[in-house]
Amino acid sequence: MTTGCSFQDAIRFGWPVGVTPESALMRELWTWSAIAALIVGALVWGATAWTVTFHRRKADASELPRQFQYNLPLELVLTVIPLIIVAVLFYFTVVVQNVVDRPATGNELKIDVVAFQWNWEFAYPEARNPLGAPVATIGTTEEVPLLVLPTDRPISFTQHSEDVIHSFWIPEFLFKRDVFPSPEKNDQKNTWVIEKIERPGSFVGRCAEYCGSYHSMMNFEVRALPGNLFDQYMQLRQQVNRTTGQPYSAAEALAQMNCGELCSPTATSTRPFNPNPTDRLAF
Repeated sequence: MTTGCSFQDAIRFGWPVGVTPESALMRELWTWSAIAALIVGALVWGATAWTVTFHRRKADASELPRQFQYNLPLELVLTVIPLIIVAVLFYFTVVVQNVVDRPATGNELKIDVVAFQWNWEFAYPEARNPLGAPVATIGTTEEVPLLVLPTDRPISFTQHSEDVIHSFWIPEFLFKRDVFPSPEKNDQKNTWVIEKIERPGSFVGRCAEYCGSYHSMMNFEVRALPGNLFDQYMQLRQQVNRTTGQPYSAAEALAQMNCGELCSPTATSTRPFNPNPTDRLAF
């Protein structure tokens, strides 16, 4: 049976397509590590097959074949080569890790992430609504929270939990970040950076750390907008909605923008938990 997999799909070895430069670096590290492992595996399989095929003990052999347990050059080769392989893998892992875990420089868009049983709050600490509070979006049982982000600029995330340990996971970012309560007391580096999101779209986010009864329903959605649309969205979030007399919510601001599915006021990659027991299997 044939499939539609391309060469690029095959060499990802199961990794999904990421949407950030950091995810591309991690995918490349994984790809080349898997290729190196396959090369080593092929050499070992070949040596094993060669030994089994050409160095089997003959039925009429009266003595043991030549032994190599005291062959110093061979032992040096079998010690040095694995050390070189481990050193190379270690080097490239550190290079990628230093990029992924680099500190914020201060010129990023700042996002505060707050996890709680069982939902999320996302705030823009440098933007204020008409009431003087930071612009924020809080998820509810009826509404999946939307984390609206731009595609054309670096972003820093600072996170903490209000109760137990959660985990901030956007599959297209290709990594997870544990969300600790009191991160400063737990010696956790709780600020991390991405260079940019490379394409507009809607990307599901989840809690990836079991945190209680409704852990599996603790979803959110990243809505990545082109820079001009994001700026329009933030301008609306800092204004009063004349219809309600309150600052624009995320859903209300997106509904005002009229830019198709990209500006849908509700999540398109996931949906709220339906408490009907007969519907739980849908998740």
